[in-house]
Amino acid sequence: MSDLPKSIRINEEGPREGFQFERGPIPTARKIDLVDALSRTGLDHIQVASFVNPKNVPGMADADDVVQGITLHPGVHYTGLWLNEKGLLRALASKRLEVTGSISLTASEKFLIRNQNRTLAENIEAQHRIIEMYKDHEVPVERGSIMAAFGCNFEGDIPIPTVLRLVQTILDLAAEHGVGIKVMNLADTMAWATPLSIRRVVGAVRERYPDLELALHLHDTRGMGIANAYAGLEMGVRIFDAAVAGLGGCPFAGHKGAAGNVCTEDLVFMCDEMGIETGIDLEALLEAARLAEEVVGHPLPGSVMKGGSLKALRAKLA
Repeated sequence: MSDLPKSIRINEEGPREGFQFERGPIPTARKIDLVDALSRTGLDHIQVASFVNPKNVPGMADADDVVQGITLHPGVHYTGLWLNEKGLLRALASKRLEVTGSISLTASEKFLIRNQNRTLAENIEAQHRIIEMYKDHEVPVERGSIMAAFGCNFEGDIPIPTVLRLVQTILDLAAEHGVGIKVMNLADTMAWATPLSIRRVVGAVRERYPDLELALHLHDTRGMGIANAYAGLEMGVRIFDAAVAGLGGCPFAGHKGAAGNVCTEDLVFMCDEMGIETGIDLEALLEAARLAEEVVGHPLPGSVMKGGSLKALRAKLA
């Protein structure tokens, strides 16, 4: 087990994860309000939207308008998500996002078919094409990602050798096209991870690839999000995806209930109390979390926005 990191980096994905998952339409202006509020918290990475087919993800039908409407803050990296070449071209055309490439594979073929209508072989072939497209547009490719790395609602537990094989496939793809992967993201897309499986999978990948920086994308559907983040910290993970107020989920994951991501402000609170630097103003983030709940019009699962920070309580008691 590694020593706890002194600092971590949080990639805020609430606007994208959340607004793709909400059932009802949300006005574009309110989406912009939330992104602008998050921009004032000290977060330095915010994923704003998905450039996907609105027939499949209606909540992203206004993605281009949201990107054009936000106020860009210095020092904040604004990004988008895409699954194919068409989505990448939309992101590039916005002229407002930091466009970086990722080589993405999925550990569950059944989920991949539901999510992208592709087999694993077809997905690998698609990665060849999109890497070349990244190169044509001078888009840096430094990140790999494995979806459903810990388990799948349609295939069950994912064997560790499968994850290791996909990591190697991503590295081989990168080498074949002359790009270098610096970060490998392991995504618990359908919330199968527990602290034990986090330790096992992260440990196995780190043992095989000790020079590879690892990141975690965690969902909280089964209440394990913050526990899994803590397990990741214990393993020395320094990069986490999170969503303000616990927004979000995958529309194709097959969950009946809420499937939000690990909550950003809960993660920041835990790190603050552990002396791990995040660079984020927790009180400002709590305001953004309450705004997120107001924007979607229903309760969200974040805990610290309801209980408040201990730092603020200590100040009152002093």
